[in-house]
Amino acid sequence: MCRTLAAFPTSCLERAKEFKTRLGIFLHKSELGSDTGSVGKFEWGSKHSKEGRNFSEDVLGWKESFDLLLSSKNGVAAFHAFLKTEFSEENLEFWLACEEFKKLRSATKLASRAHRIFEEFICSEAPKEVNIDHETRELTRTNLQAATAACFDVAQGKTRTLMEKDSYPRFLKSPAYRDLATQAMAASASPSSSSPAEPSHT
Repeated sequence: MCRTLAAFPTSCLERAKEFKTRLGIFLHKSELGSDTGSVGKFEWGSKHSKEGRNFSEDVLGWKESFDLLLSSKNGVAAFHAFLKTEFSEENLEFWLACEEFKKLRSATKLASRAHRIFEEFICSEAPKEVNIDHETRELTRTNLQAATAACFDVAQGKTRTLMEKDSYPRFLKSPAYRDLATQAMAASASPSSSSPAEPSHT
């Protein structure tokens, strides 16, 4: 569950347990805990039956491909919560920052944001330094001299590959996701799945 378990036995177990608990109550809560910050919250459609039905499909789709997980706001929130239990959430946060960065159209904003992203995630001793090789780091540094929407593409691609090959399989095997998928399958198969946030008990 956590490779640094020996070094962080209490906090790691508590984080993992918290993650499992929070995902396990998605049928009864409309949002994930606020500790996911700006990454996103669960959006359970308790007031919209169509969204409610689609949520189960969304959860089950996360195991189909990493792309489907990243294209889902709920999937990103769940994956981020999982990465926090492994103390590696900086990889996803960098990928998301790059996605937002590529939407900018102002050259001035591109240059300013590029330097902020570099200082936060890429440079040596960055507060959220991602695990990339020296060559990629230096290439990205060079790209900043004339920042474009593509200046982080190589670093972002390598970070994405690392998550897909390393963290993503562990996420799918985690008790938290397995429990969540089981609940999603039960909800989608239930006659009352159109309003799973308010299950009936007769």
